[in-house]
Amino acid sequence: MANVKAIESAVESLPPVELAEFRRWFAEFDGNAWDKQIEQDAASGKLDLLAAEAIADYLAGSARQL
Repeated sequence: MANVKAIESAVESLPPVELAEFRRWFAEFDGNAWDKQIEQDAASGKLDLLAAEAIADYLAGSARQL
């Protein structure tokens, strides 16, 4: 937990320009981590039930346009 506190402190002390740069970097980093997790979950079959439910809803006419 000390590492997290050190990171929090470092982020809090960033000047606005560097904070904006960090935010852009973290958003990309976090998005990539999310994408990797989704890919792993899909490959392992964890999302199969959800996909089957969505397809069944669509075929039953329960889906709506977004």
